[in-house]
Amino acid sequence: MKKLTLFICIILLCSCNNKPKVDNIEKTPSITVNANNTLEGAWKLVSFINYGETGIADTILTSDTNKQIKMYSKTKVMWSRTRIFDTIDWFAYGEYKIENGILTEILEYGSKSMNEVIKEKTEFSFNITISENEFSQTEIDDLGHPIISENYIRLE
Repeated sequence: MKKLTLFICIILLCSCNNKPKVDNIEKTPSITVNANNTLEGAWKLVSFINYGETGIADTILTSDTNKQIKMYSKTKVMWSRTRIFDTIDWFAYGEYKIENGILTEILEYGSKSMNEVIKEKTEFSFNITISENEFSQTEIDDLGHPIISENYIRLE
C-alpha cells in the first residue's frame, strides 16, 4: 500500500510540473527494462497520464467504477476493463513482445466493441518502462511525443 501511495504522489507531483512548448518537449525515452523485470503476472491499472502540447495535461486515477486488469504469460496478453457507468464490455486477447524498449501487443480477438477496433488495427505499440512492481506503457505520436500513458502496479 505504501508503494501505491508513493507512486500516486509521484504522478501527482509530475502532473503539476510546467513543461516547455511542444517544439521543445523531449521525446519519451525508449525503455527502462532490466533483464530481471518481466511483465509476466497480473497487473492493475492505477492511472492514466494525458499529454498535451505543453507536456502533461492531466492525470486520471482509476477507481472502483473504472477498473482494468492485464495478465501476461511468457508470450500471451489478456486484458479486461469495466466501467460501471458504461454498458459496453471491453476485453482483448493476443500475443505480445518487447523489443528495443517497445511493447507490441498483437490482438487476435476481444469483446464486441474491441473486435470493431481489431478489424481496423491488430497491432498496438508503446514505449515501456518496467520495474519489479510497476510498469507504464506510453503511446507515442509520429513525431515521438507522448500521447497517453497507462500506469500499472503488479498484483502478483
